[in-house]
Amino acid sequence: MGDDPASASYVRQKEKAAHGLGFFSETTVLPARTTEGELVGLITSLNADPRFHGILVQLPLPPRLSAERACGAVSPAKDVDCLHPENMGRLVRGDPYLLPCTPHAVHQILLRSGYPPAGKHVVIVGRSPLVGRPLSILLSQKGAGGDATVTLCHSATPDLGAFTRQADILVVAVGRPRTVTADVVREGTVIIDVGVNRVDDPSHPKGYRLVGDTDFGALREKAAAITPVPGGVGPMTVTMLLVNTVAACEAQTQDAR
Repeated sequence: MGDDPASASYVRQKEKAAHGLGFFSETTVLPARTTEGELVGLITSLNADPRFHGILVQLPLPPRLSAERACGAVSPAKDVDCLHPENMGRLVRGDPYLLPCTPHAVHQILLRSGYPPAGKHVVIVGRSPLVGRPLSILLSQKGAGGDATVTLCHSATPDLGAFTRQADILVVAVGRPRTVTADVVREGTVIIDVGVNRVDDPSHPKGYRLVGDTDFGALREKAAAITPVPGGVGPMTVTMLLVNTVAACEAQTQDAR
């Protein structure tokens, strides 16, 4: 629902990736007048539909609708975004059913690029339940792929730069372009830019371009590594969605046996 440009971009990526791998998928675009009850009713019907092993509600929803209620209506077994309270609780407990797609994407980028978080100071800017909070749990967990010391910053953090300058690994997920600039990051930091923002650009054929939450041009000269926007975290997030869908399918098929 709605006309969020980042959402539209992600939906297109998800559709293309799913169809390219032979998944059966459907995207339902609801009119702006759709009520919360109608949205929950649709989700309930999808929960009972055996054609689907994974369901996600593309966020953000229009402000008048409750994202918590919508995501909470998804069956935990089909919750491939890991936003249902039951699945979030299992993540906190250290016994996840599935991992949230974007935090999992960040985790995999670090591991597969040779920057394991163990023993590192990871500073996360952004405390949303979609990215920042679950990522802080994932990276600080005990064992392989975890063992980081994590600082979670947000809009009420005084002197943000005092924390970002300490980071070995800096993850920025606030949804505002160029929030983190080169003067608040030290040399050799590994930077993961989760943001996708549309900014006006008359020189671009579309009249706009997508940028992240960091000043990529300045930081690429200073960072040990930095993810681009677009083309960084986004494609890996889509990949983790498909990984979750396969895992959910296997779990549901096993349960059916």
